[in-house]
Amino acid sequence: MSVSLVELWLPILLSGLFAWIASALIHMVIKYHNTDYKKLKDEEGISGAIEKSEEDVGFYTLPHCADFNEMNDPAVQARFKKGPVAIVTIMQKGLPPMGKLLTQQFIFFVLGSLFVAAVACMTLTKGAVAVDIFQLLFLVGFFGFGWASIPYSIWFGHPWLVTIKYLIDALIYAAVIAATFTWLWPAAV
Repeated sequence: MSVSLVELWLPILLSGLFAWIASALIHMVIKYHNTDYKKLKDEEGISGAIEKSEEDVGFYTLPHCADFNEMNDPAVQARFKKGPVAIVTIMQKGLPPMGKLLTQQFIFFVLGSLFVAAVACMTLTKGAVAVDIFQLLFLVGFFGFGWASIPYSIWFGHPWLVTIKYLIDALIYAAVIAATFTWLWPAAV
C-alpha cells in the first residue's frame, strides 16, 4: 500500500528540526566551518574602497564581464592577468539578523525533508524494510543537501576543502533525515 505525504507530516517536520539542530551543532559547537573564510590583509582599506564606491547590496565580479565574448578583448585579458580576480558579495550593513536567518534555515531543512518524503512516497510502501527506507532516503538527502555545492568550487573559486566540508554536512543531514523517516515510517496495515 502506498504512502501519502500527509501520512509523513511528522517525519517531515521532525527530520527538518533534527537537521536544523545538527546544523546548529556543526556551526556552534564543532565549528569546523570557522576556517572557511580568511581575513583580508588590508581589510580596512578594502572595506573603505567598497564603502566609497557606494555599491548596492549584490553579487559582483572583478574584473567584470557581462558576456564571455568580452574575454576575447586583450584589455580584459590583461585585467584578468594583472588581478585581482574576485567574486564579492555585498550584504546589508549591520549584524546578521539571526532570527530571520535561523528561521530560513529551518524552512530550508523542512522543505528538503518534504522533497525527500515525495521521493519516498513514489518508491516505498507502508511497512517497507527499514534498511531500504534508510538507504533510499539517505541517498536522496545527500544529493538534495550536498551535491549542488560542488559547482561553487568548479566555477566560483571556493576552496575544495570548503566544499568537502559542505559534503560532510550533507552526509550528516542525510543520515539524520533518513533515520527519522525510518523510525517513523508507517507500518503495513
